[in-house]
Amino acid sequence: MPREFSRSRRVAELMQRGLAELIQRDLDDPRIGMVTITHVGVSKDYSHAEVYFSCAEGPEHGAEAEKQLNHAAGHLRTGLSKTINLRTTPKLHFRFDTDLERGSRMLETLEELARKRDQEEH
Repeated sequence: MPREFSRSRRVAELMQRGLAELIQRDLDDPRIGMVTITHVGVSKDYSHAEVYFSCAEGPEHGAEAEKQLNHAAGHLRTGLSKTINLRTTPKLHFRFDTDLERGSRMLETLEELARKRDQEEH
């Protein structure tokens, strides 16, 4: 029976919290803006980590923020290695998280369909 909280999940959660703090504290780049770390996925050998984020400025800002975060990945990895006690700190790969945008569009579509249904009933 698999454990409820695997080691990789605990490492991912620690990385998520650590990266959120590091980005807020250490990165003062207007091209990044206000980002929120939404998910971290760690490879089985802990050598790579996919870091998903969203932007407060909206999806049109996501590509530039992704580019700048990947540029700062080495600095963030070094800072993370000082806060998380791992044998090796995973290489960071930042990806803009489109799930929030897609979910928002789906919600708008559902609300629009509900309004049309209500109008047809009356």
